[in-house]
Amino acid sequence: MDLEFGGKRRKPDIRYLFDMKDVIFDRNWLLATENIELYFMFRDLSLCRSDEKRLIEQGLRYDITIIPPRMLGREYIKTAGHYHPFVPGGNVTYPELYEVLEGEALYLMQKQDLSDIVVVYASAGDKVLVPPNFGHITINRSNKTLKMANFVARNFSSLYDPIKDRAGGAYFFTKDGWIKNERCPEAAELRRVQAPRATRIGLSKGSEMYPLLREPGKLEYLTRPEEHLELFEDLI
Repeated sequence: MDLEFGGKRRKPDIRYLFDMKDVIFDRNWLLATENIELYFMFRDLSLCRSDEKRLIEQGLRYDITIIPPRMLGREYIKTAGHYHPFVPGGNVTYPELYEVLEGEALYLMQKQDLSDIVVVYASAGDKVLVPPNFGHITINRSNKTLKMANFVARNFSSLYDPIKDRAGGAYFFTKDGWIKNERCPEAAELRRVQAPRATRIGLSKGSEMYPLLREPGKLEYLTRPEEHLELFEDLI
């Protein structure tokens, strides 16, 4: 699967089933299944050279991820899930801003000590800001392809082991509903919320977030979250 973006055909990084074998809920299905393609990640995109320069200067990256509909046995298709590292010299981790371009998404967010776990229901046009100190997993809950974009700081590597070590997120979304991960007995009850209005970050459901990269300082909270903590209060 290729993506047309900025007048160029882009090749994806592909997430395969066996890349995620440690976090799949339905183990019997996994054992009987080949190493299939699950979803496609198009990283570090820009529409033009000047946008590419702006992203680099701001320390940001713009990505698009495409998740076709599929059941992983009893579980709905999802991303591997990850946390972000702490901002150097600080006590908060990097946030991330998502936008649903097509389809429907569930964003499962959890603190690393599992004291707070929330799922955000989002549809096309919604923006979802993952606050500092939350890991996250994206789930395609529908029978349509999910296409989503994200802005994130470009100078760090995501942390996959904390979720892998627990064999998945605190909850799995299955055809029978939400099922708590047995490896997370201390996990808080799952909170459920609709995607909040994005006016706090200068957006509406009808406006795409990509042009924000052309407004200096508009996305600074993604690279310097410790200076914008009020933005994340009562966000989800």
